[in-house]
Amino acid sequence: MPYLPPQRRTHDEVTYWIREIVLPESHTLVAVRDEEIVGYAVVCGELLDQLYLRPDVRRTGIGSRLLGAAREHSPGGLTLHVFQLNAEARAFYAHHGFRVVGTDDGSGNMENLPALTLRWTPGVATP
Repeated sequence: MPYLPPQRRTHDEVTYWIREIVLPESHTLVAVRDEEIVGYAVVCGELLDQLYLRPDVRRTGIGSRLLGAAREHSPGGLTLHVFQLNAEARAFYAHHGFRVVGTDDGSGNMENLPALTLRWTPGVATP
């Protein structure tokens, strides 16, 4: 994502946050291919907090499988936040039935980038 500002956290800070906060408080799904981690998703309640893939495995179905597993974990629906500039992710989520339910100016995220809130609710058709 070339539009992201320089990272403000050190590797050690990010590692601590993942190990001590994300993993204990969330449901983490990991995609492995040939014994290598190629993607992961993090679900906390109905929030799809993260879904990331290695660039070389995008458009291979792995993201769709991770999203499917996240939906199984939260069958009542999922909400997520995505940067408005992330056209690829926005298209992916629209393809999978997510719709925009909110917008923000970026003042609430570390990157200060405008974001969208998307929601998937089972049985609700997208326009």
